[in-house]
Amino acid sequence: MRPGDEWKTTFKTRDGLYEWMVMPFGLSNAPSTFMRLINHIFKSLIGQCIVVYFDEILVFSLDLKHHLIHLKQVFTILRDQKLYANHDKCCFLSPEVLFLGYLISWKGIHMDESKIKAITTWSTPKTIHEIRSFRGLASFYRQFICNFSTIVAPNTDCLKGKTFCWTLIATAALKDLKLRITQAPVVALPNFQIIFQVDCEAPVIRIGGVLSQEGRPITFFMRQNRISSRTIKSSIPSSEASNFGDTIFYMRILFFFPITKHYGQHKLYPRHAK
Repeated sequence: MRPGDEWKTTFKTRDGLYEWMVMPFGLSNAPSTFMRLINHIFKSLIGQCIVVYFDEILVFSLDLKHHLIHLKQVFTILRDQKLYANHDKCCFLSPEVLFLGYLISWKGIHMDESKIKAITTWSTPKTIHEIRSFRGLASFYRQFICNFSTIVAPNTDCLKGKTFCWTLIATAALKDLKLRITQAPVVALPNFQIIFQVDCEAPVIRIGGVLSQEGRPITFFMRQNRISSRTIKSSIPSSEASNFGDTIFYMRILFFFPITKHYGQHKLYPRHAK
């Protein structure tokens, strides 16, 4: 704690009042303050050889020689800042690592097996709350599933209305999603030294895209179309352009080759024919 601010953390016990000398858990600004500190002290290494998220530090390297150098740099910063790592929670020189719910290796990014098991063994929802819980868990891996929004649409429809109503279509969608989860591809890690490829499509109901490199998917994107069906029918290019804009914003990439399927309008309305 900054000298003079200790009184702000005062708490009462039966033995009297106490103040924290270090930042405790539970303070409203503690997470953001700690994250700002971590980003500041590791700013020279973030994106070069480490990825940080609060107290999770992932060190990556091309080979063992550089990895030892990177580890030494991280340990030096921690020592200078008087921050300490728990040896029992550390993992060194591993070809793959579980990080923030993803299994990361040289092959790419995999889904966590424990999360896959939790999804595939999930029983049929009996309440709206259970549907929301399942969708929240499954949505964590939506970037691995092509057409995710379309697949879970029947389950989403069950959330509409005040009363719970589970249908046979929703059951089929649930089984389909569980199957696709087990068959999900290992998505590639992005290489910012080469051009990305963005495949987009904008049908009437939903729009989506796939970000890939050298034929391997990196992530999938899909959401409900905000443009009305009437507008889409009269202006397909507008829908495609909107899809590109949303996909690029979602994936946050700068250089790419756009690929889209343009379905031309086969019928003309009288006002168009004029």
